[in-house]
Amino acid sequence: MERTVTIFGSSIPKQGEEQYEIAYQLGAKLAEEGFNICTGGYGGIMEAASKGAYDKGGLVYAVTVDNLNSLPNPYITIEVRGKTLFERIEKLIEMGDAYVVLQGGTGTFLELAAVWEYANKKLQPEKPIICHSQMWKEIVRVINEQMNYEGKRTDLVDITEDVNQIVSKLKSKLF
Repeated sequence: MERTVTIFGSSIPKQGEEQYEIAYQLGAKLAEEGFNICTGGYGGIMEAASKGAYDKGGLVYAVTVDNLNSLPNPYITIEVRGKTLFERIEKLIEMGDAYVVLQGGTGTFLELAAVWEYANKKLQPEKPIICHSQMWKEIVRVINEQMNYEGKRTDLVDITEDVNQIVSKLKSKLF
């Protein structure tokens, strides 16, 4: 049974930087464990995760968008194109059996908010959402305070600082 993990993250990190290396390790470990990955297809964390999976023989999906003036990274097995940013996000969500959110800015925050809202509103079958980094830990804590106030679930997003834990959690939930 094939499982695809959609990975969200910044386009900024470069090879040799901590965030890039974490994404590379994640992509490689997921491919070693039999997962496909899906990213937004461009540079930074998207490139690093794609390269990690590609180097280990994994299947790498990328959802790119027509209106960005960037070239997709070279570590893509299958490219899917969207016409708009929101269509791209929708495809990234649809293709994932789980989501991992790495370090990022407003685009990554938008992606996290979208998958979280899909889970909160039960707009699709429940899928794991795992965030990695201290930044997301604080954001998830603050949002969960409001979710608790509203009487909604506060267990929809998991936080971890360890790539091995991410892979282990995904294996236990998806296989």
